[in-house]
Amino acid sequence: MFEAGDIREWRGHDVVDSEGHKIGVLEAIYVDTATDQPFFATVTVGLPTRRRLVFAPLTGATVGPGYLKITQPKDVVKKAPAIDVDGELPAEDEPEIFAHYELDYKSGAGGERRLGRR
Repeated sequence: MFEAGDIREWRGHDVVDSEGHKIGVLEAIYVDTATDQPFFATVTVGLPTRRRLVFAPLTGATVGPGYLKITQPKDVVKKAPAIDVDGELPAEDEPEIFAHYELDYKSGAGGERRLGRR
């Protein structure tokens, strides 16, 4: 897995699925607050007048020249929970993102949020 510091340099680059189909553009990285490891990316998708940020898991992701390749298919990512391009992820919406990708969700022991934006 790549370090969060390295992947921040990829902001603005294309995000593609395992088949090489462009999904959108990398906007930000969300790390697992328990491990500080990259866990989700937000990807800018949609038409210029209706852009939104969808969440895509980074498990198994790789970087190439000018792109970030994720393991999820384009159609699954495009249907993922989204926020406005200038929005923030409310803590109560985190379980929905994990459920979309059939990932286990556990908040912190004190109920703190699982994801932090970097």
